[in-house]
Amino acid sequence: MDGDRVDIDGGIMEGGGQILRVSTALSCLLGLPLRVRRIRAGRSQPGLRPQHLSGLEIIRDLCDGKLNGGEIGSTEITFTPGRIKGGTHIADTKTAGSVCLLMQVAMPCVLFAASPSELHLKGGTNAEMAPQIDYTVMVFKPIVEKFNFTFNCDIKRRGYYPQGGGEVIVKMSPVKELSPINLTERGTVTKIYGRAFVAGALPIKLAKDMSAAAVRCIRREIRDLYINIQPVREPDDQAVGTGSGIIIVAETSTGCLLAGSSLGKRGKNSDKVGIEAAEMLLQNLKHGGTVDDSMQDQLIIFMALAKGVSRVKSGPITLHTQTAIYFAEQLTKAKFTVTKSEEEDTSNDTYIIECQGMGMINPNL
Repeated sequence: MDGDRVDIDGGIMEGGGQILRVSTALSCLLGLPLRVRRIRAGRSQPGLRPQHLSGLEIIRDLCDGKLNGGEIGSTEITFTPGRIKGGTHIADTKTAGSVCLLMQVAMPCVLFAASPSELHLKGGTNAEMAPQIDYTVMVFKPIVEKFNFTFNCDIKRRGYYPQGGGEVIVKMSPVKELSPINLTERGTVTKIYGRAFVAGALPIKLAKDMSAAAVRCIRREIRDLYINIQPVREPDDQAVGTGSGIIIVAETSTGCLLAGSSLGKRGKNSDKVGIEAAEMLLQNLKHGGTVDDSMQDQLIIFMALAKGVSRVKSGPITLHTQTAIYFAEQLTKAKFTVTKSEEEDTSNDTYIIECQGMGMINPNL
């Protein structure tokens, strides 16, 4: 501690941008002044990238906070939060940095704002190393709304690597508190659907190829289910640049949603893109958890803030999730336990993530 400033080592465990997102969001929510050192020390290009800086700036603006060290490449910042207010805020990475990661850092904060918020997030909508916007809308949104809040996500324009240029508008109203969630029953897969998209200079045939390859791959494991993966060409006035990709979602009888996704890039065969997404989905279905590997860590901050005990059954715990739990426990009074799930089916590799939430109350409502 430096006076009453919480000191965070950004280089431990996962050692990436997630430590920054979790700790600054919690700093903002709890009114804790923060210092983060060794930012992204575990990455090939350490320090702040445009997307991380945009995330810090939107948090600063949301609560009239003070940010020092906020420049590209910086490996240390200090942040002093103020009171979270609502209103309209813009975050622009000016690159293909992920708008979904900007949403991840801002969303917990605006839930405890004084009034409704509108976030204009600009950058890449379908970026490597981040959830695609389609995943955010099709999987993240319905699951995270189980904590008893709602949000609206309007995709104005899609933007792809390298120039970005996408824009998403997120609208949400504050809540008094978050309810805990209980996601422990997987149920059986009832439907599989998705979208394979192309934009810019790419022909619709590539989307059809991705979709067909994905369906063939899933069919080897799951024979009797109708699979509907729509090939789509993004309208030119709603997409900047050239891009392609696919997302496939499996829905279960208990309302669980698990996904697999992949992005196309120059020189990558479109069949391979489809197969990658299908294999990721099948892998997520195999472990028997109620959430997929991408969702696991995104739930941690909400579980920590909720009032009461949340329980989620997942596959093997990812390093991202371990990191989110570690920092959530460092900064809040939440307590997590992870136990191997006792399954009748011994082929399942599942765990129960349980959290006694801190019960954050919105002081503004």
